[in-house]
Amino acid sequence: MYDMTRVTARGYFDAMDAKGRQELRRQLSAQRTADARAGSFALAGGVPDKIPDDAPFFVKDYFDYYKTPRGYHARSLNSNGGWNKTSAISFLNAKLLAYSGEIESAVLVVHGEKAHSVYFSRDAFKQLKGDNKELLIIPGAVHTDLYDRLDVIPFDRMGAFFTKAFK
Repeated sequence: MYDMTRVTARGYFDAMDAKGRQELRRQLSAQRTADARAGSFALAGGVPDKIPDDAPFFVKDYFDYYKTPRGYHARSLNSNGGWNKTSAISFLNAKLLAYSGEIESAVLVVHGEKAHSVYFSRDAFKQLKGDNKELLIIPGAVHTDLYDRLDVIPFDRMGAFFTKAFK
């Protein structure tokens, strides 16, 4: 799980402040104008074809998925050109999880213990209410392991949760 509004507005690990957000808004507004004049959208770039040895672990993790036969696809945004640069504009002004505390139905939040993004799930889970919610952290798993690693994905635990929740 990624809280896209949070990572866009605050940066990874909440490292961006209000001044940084204002600068990002200026850049995105200028890009939107440039895109309108060009009649096309500039792309932000996907996972790079080569990564330096000192790249953050999550970049290496993404590379191992999106740039290898494991996850590469010619039409995959992450494998290739990436999202439109201006896709982030709406994420700066909204909080997708603002009303998650009002969810009454069962919720299973699954995340890898070693995923750089695990803090999103931990924080989102804290907002949920009720005894039909579960946070399932998979020991040793990284972010992309839960995309396709059938030996890592806890299908039995997921099945048990949904069987109980939807009786």
